[in-house]
Amino acid sequence: MIKAQTNNGLIRDFDLKQHSVRYFYLFILIIGLIVSFIGFAPLIWLFLSGFKDIREFVRESTIMPKVFNFNNYMETWNDLKFARYFRNSLISVSGSVVCAVFFNGLLGYVISKVKPKGSQIVLGMVLWSLLVPSTVGVVPLFVNISRLHLTGSFVPLWLGIGANAFFVVLFKNFFDELPQSLIEAAQIDGARNFTIFLKIAVPLSQAIIMVIVLYSINAAWSDFLLPYLTLKNSGFETVMVRLFQFRGSRANDVEILRGIAFAVVPPIVLFFIFQKYITQISLRAGIK
Repeated sequence: MIKAQTNNGLIRDFDLKQHSVRYFYLFILIIGLIVSFIGFAPLIWLFLSGFKDIREFVRESTIMPKVFNFNNYMETWNDLKFARYFRNSLISVSGSVVCAVFFNGLLGYVISKVKPKGSQIVLGMVLWSLLVPSTVGVVPLFVNISRLHLTGSFVPLWLGIGANAFFVVLFKNFFDELPQSLIEAAQIDGARNFTIFLKIAVPLSQAIIMVIVLYSINAAWSDFLLPYLTLKNSGFETVMVRLFQFRGSRANDVEILRGIAFAVVPPIVLFFIFQKYITQISLRAGIK
């Protein structure tokens, strides 16, 4: 009975028969629509402006274009060679996802289940690092990357997201809920810690792994500063870096807007596809 009431939500159909509840529900609905419109208005303007040419964009003040010509988008895609930069971003995102899951998951598992001497100190350092702004370490990080001759490659980007304190905490909290009896049974059978991590912990962690995958995709795709410092003028620029470089190129304002539209499409599609799934697995993984 309690479960049925919980599934009905905060406001039930029976409550809507009361005028005060109905007005409150209508008020919340209107506020939600206003917030949604404010959030989507810039995106709508962005995509509609991409259908205009530069003359119409400068002279006309209307939001709607005179003609919906998709060839304008195709010409910008070909002229600015966006396929190349999308490929670079795909390589960056793919490697970042693998490193984010493997390295952060391995450290989270060691802190949670293996618990060697000094693990609490490591956990404390990980938590303290969350209080430090990421931009503080950009200069020494770039100096070390240069000394290791890793500029012009995707390796720093992969390793950078593979050392994410937030992801480590998420993995650690999730592994805390795994039954210790499974770990002990595998140890009795002679399995080593790394084998237990790969063959037991990882298959049972699909929920939190999907969370990390989605977060790391979004972080790697939208990252600008580190890719700009390490990939500038290397031929491996990502979409975000190339969009910034278009400001000093021969591309006009409308072409830059179309480039921005290309850049925001993948995160938007990813969000709409996995929106419900993200919420469900986030609750299962214990994310506040």
